[in-house]
Amino acid sequence: MVNATGIPLAWTLTGGNRHAVTQLIPLVDRVPPARGLVGRPRRRPDQVNADRAYDSHDHRRQLRQRGIKPEIARRKTGHGAGLGRYRWVVERTFAWLNRMKRLLVHHERRVEIHEAFLAIGCCLICYRRLSTSF
Repeated sequence: MVNATGIPLAWTLTGGNRHAVTQLIPLVDRVPPARGLVGRPRRRPDQVNADRAYDSHDHRRQLRQRGIKPEIARRKTGHGAGLGRYRWVVERTFAWLNRMKRLLVHHERRVEIHEAFLAIGCCLICYRRLSTSF
């Protein structure tokens, strides 16, 4: 999936009791290559913006090994680093997904069905964003 700016999107589905920090590297590894540009397609994003929950030397090291610049807010520092300018995009997208009642409350017994509805929801969000930009 590609958002309105041409950046590939990825998602993962985990249990409700899993902490999001454990899914950072697997999610980055799931990002598909950005096609359509001349030359070799870029397989990873240029940078990752994250909040203080993701601040650890291990995550920064693993992102740098993949050629990704980590823009992660430092713990125990004052607010105002500017990452909120980008964080609202993520929160807005979650709100759009939560408007789809089937995704808000998990009714399916099988993970594959819920992930299929998640994929449809992401496709609808991309379609709506792209249809209003033309």
